[in-house]
Formats: sequence, structure tokens, C-alpha cells
Amino acid sequence: MTVREVEHEITIEAPAKQVYQLIAEVENWPLIFPPSVFVDTVERGGSEERIRIWATANGTAKNWTSHRTLDPVALRITFRQEVPAPPVAAMGGTWIAEALDPGRTRVRLLHDYRAIDDDPGKLAWIDEAVDRNSRVELASLKTNVELATGAADLILSFEDSVEINGSAKDVYDFLNEAHLWKARLPHVDAVDLREETPGLQVLRMDTLTKDDSSHTTESVRVCFPHHRIVYKQTTLPALMTLHTGYWQLDEDGRGITTATSQHTAIINTGNIRAVLGESAGVPEAREFVRNALGTNSRATLGHAKAYAEDEDRTGR
Repeated sequence: MTVREVEHEITIEAPAKQVYQLIAEVENWPLIFPPSVFVDTVERGGSEERIRIWATANGTAKNWTSHRTLDPVALRITFRQEVPAPPVAAMGGTWIAEALDPGRTRVRLLHDYRAIDDDPGKLAWIDEAVDRNSRVELASLKTNVELATGAADLILSFEDSVEINGSAKDVYDFLNEAHLWKARLPHVDAVDLREETPGLQVLRMDTLTKDDSSHTTESVRVCFPHHRIVYKQTTLPALMTLHTGYWQLDEDGRGITTATSQHTAIINTGNIRAVLGESAGVPEAREFVRNALGTNSRATLGHAKAYAEDEDRTGR
């Protein structure tokens, strides 16, 4: 049996306790780790917890459940996957935050793993995925921790909501059936939806802008019938280095559904002038991104509302 043990590390200009906290609070992961799409806490007791992770590995969407032990004194978090996603037979490791000085931290990420059937080809695939994801995760952790402490104006979060006289299920169906969006949404020029695992989608889409040009995005979506779809863009427009979001559907006792579209984005400062002109800065980029994302999501909510309220279709 071949068990591989590897280690990656990076130095971050931030206090060790702050770095540890960002890693410990799993709701941060989609914002700081590019492969992570959504992380949910299944159960928690004392220093032990179980979390479910949806992420990409070598371009493929995967999900698994991990057990974690948190040690906020030693600034260590150990983890072990309970039901690994093939071709992984077993996977575990440790996050360690080591204070180099009060404002500087070395983060070490250790992994141990083995492949199903001890297959060399599968082990090589895992080697590549672990190495790529570890390097990307650590680099992104460094960037986003330092961003959060020094350039918070680059982070943009907002939501838009609409009340719909229809069921959450009907609204969810409209949002879930993204393969039909080219016919249903005027701002969608082309769409490709893959769902190899039920509820875990890869959505590639060409979206039209106000000047009739188009841009291509790709997202991984995690779907929870019939109330929530969480997504993360893996192919981004030029003005963003990160874009996550969700569709939230809440139905009350009257049969009225409040549908909410939420976005969190980080501005790509390196592309501001190329996209918006030489005189543009971060405020203009924030306004542009807010308007672009909000316009499309509000349009989608409007068409979802019309679909859910269509009396001819629903028979109401």
C-alpha cells in the first residue's frame, strides 16, 4: 500500500491568530480558496466538527465529508476525509499557522493520501490535484488575508430580492434548469450545463452586455432543492478576481416566495483601465461590477417570477 505524504508552505504578512481563524471558519473558504465552491458544517461539538465540501479538482467538480479537530492554542487544524471522492481511497492532513513575528505567519499544509486499488495512474492524478490545489490555496490565502487587512475596498457584496406570487419549487426549477436559459433569458447567448453528479453542476455561459458584446463565464453550482443554489465562477470576467453567489428562495405560509440573488466579488485592479479607461479607478470598477451583476441577476429573477406566476402553466 502506497501512502503519499507531502507538504506545502507559504509566508503571509498577517498575525498567526488571524490566519488561523480564517482557515477555521469554513464559511470563508469559497472566498479565500479558489477550488472551494461551498462548505457546510454538518455537526460540531467542542473542538471536533464534520464539514461537507464541494470543490473542483483538476477541473472536475467533487464533494466529500471531512472530520476536523481544531486547536486554537497550537493554531493547528487536522482533517480526515470520511468518504473520499474517487479516485481517492484515503485523504487527511494538517493546517499549521506558525508565528514568525507579530505580523508575519508561516502556514504549512500537510497531506497524506492513497489511491483506490493502489493504482499508480490514480495516485499520479491525486498527486497533481493535491499539488495544484495546495499551491493555489496557499497563494490565494496569502492574497486574500492581506487583502482583507489592507484593501477592503476591493471586496464588494450585495443582494437583490423580489417577491413572487408562486411556489419556491417553481422558482427553483427555473433557476436549476439553466440548460434552458438561452430560450428563457434574453441576456444569455449560449449555455452548456453538465451535471454528472445530481445537484452538482458545471455551467458555462455566454452572456450579452448592453453594447451587444458577450463574455464567457463558467461556474460550479451546488443545488439544494427547492430553496438554494450556491455557485462560484471558475472562469471570470476581466474586472473580477473572484465571484461567488447564491440564489435563496423563502416561501411563506401564503405561498409567496421571496427570491434573493446574492453576489460577492473582488475587483481585479490590474484590468480597470483596460476595461473602463485611463481615468477609471476602484470606485468606478465597483459601480460597474455592481451594475453588471445586479442587472443580469434582476433580469433572471424577473423571468423566474413570470415563469412561477404563469397561470396557464401552473393552472391557478
